[in-house]
Amino acid sequence: MTKAAELAKMGEVLTNSQIGGRRNIIINGAMQVAQRGTSASSASGYLTCDRFQYNLVGTVGASTVTQNTVTDLPGFTKSLKVDVTTADASLAVGDRLTLRYAIEGQDVQQVAKGTSSAEQLTLSFYIKATKTGTQIVELFDHDNTRHCAKSVTINSSNTWEKKTITYPADTTGAFDNDNAISLSIFFGLAVGTNFTSGTLATAWASNTLANRFAGQVNHFDSTDNNFEITGVQLEVGEQATPFEHRSFGEELALCQRYYSREEAATGAAYKRYLIGSWSSTTGFEGLIPLSTPLRTTPTLETTGTAANYAVYSADSVDACTSLVITNDADAGTDNRAVAINVTTSSGGVAGEAGTLLGNNDTDNFLALDAEL
Repeated sequence: MTKAAELAKMGEVLTNSQIGGRRNIIINGAMQVAQRGTSASSASGYLTCDRFQYNLVGTVGASTVTQNTVTDLPGFTKSLKVDVTTADASLAVGDRLTLRYAIEGQDVQQVAKGTSSAEQLTLSFYIKATKTGTQIVELFDHDNTRHCAKSVTINSSNTWEKKTITYPADTTGAFDNDNAISLSIFFGLAVGTNFTSGTLATAWASNTLANRFAGQVNHFDSTDNNFEITGVQLEVGEQATPFEHRSFGEELALCQRYYSREEAATGAAYKRYLIGSWSSTTGFEGLIPLSTPLRTTPTLETTGTAANYAVYSADSVDACTSLVITNDADAGTDNRAVAINVTTSSGGVAGEAGTLLGNNDTDNFLALDAEL
């Protein structure tokens, strides 16, 4: 084998092998984790698969969003699926429905955006859609209000296809180095003419609404339509590498930086036993350490009568590492991370043999939401 052939072979191995450390900037790209549940109606927000948001502006038909089981794509077992249940063939001009993934600024510093050393970004994903035609995927820079959008073609209906897009480097506008949102990826689903009537922004530019999704097909023009995606990978450079599979445990821990949920068994009350101390003759304060630090002070979500709580501001360290659970209505004024005035299953903490967060209602949970 000649030297040139050897070098070419080495390049092929490096390209096609699982190499190096963490290459994929995306968390949960294989849609393995769905802490909120596996099926939901199409209200705007984070619905099923963690880190992927059903992003709705205006009103666009209706759908069921699921973490779907995949049997026809070797190497993948889950996908995020949008099943259209109410069609919308005549979109209002201001309607915009996308699937969105948001990234913290401190997680894209390696892109060197806004400098002379700025890097290209390559996105790859598997898509299976009933509607064929032009699919737009936009990168949006929130720190500098800039965007770049590219198109791929869905060639075959209801067939898994791998798509790869390389976005140019942008020497204008650096990403902030913090835990706030800097970069979003938007997959178009159904978009009105306010966002499609211009010329697609295939080079980085200041945001122009009409140039964001020019050419996008309407995945909501029939109730026969489905849209399914998995294997989402974003990496630095112009070369797409094979999807970086991570274990379920590692993927779950990465997701829990943004959302963490504890849930009772079906039909049971949610209870959490705490280690703490009595703050008064009737008040108890207990600490819940978090196995995964949260991105920021979370919003607390519960169900049932345990929803009698308050969330207080705190310094960034305390907000990320632990919660203080209390039944003291005056708690929280000393800048603790999160204080909750709870109703327990017996109606109060005093007299409990140990303390718990919970109640007599069924299907209860405690969730901490620190999403972007």
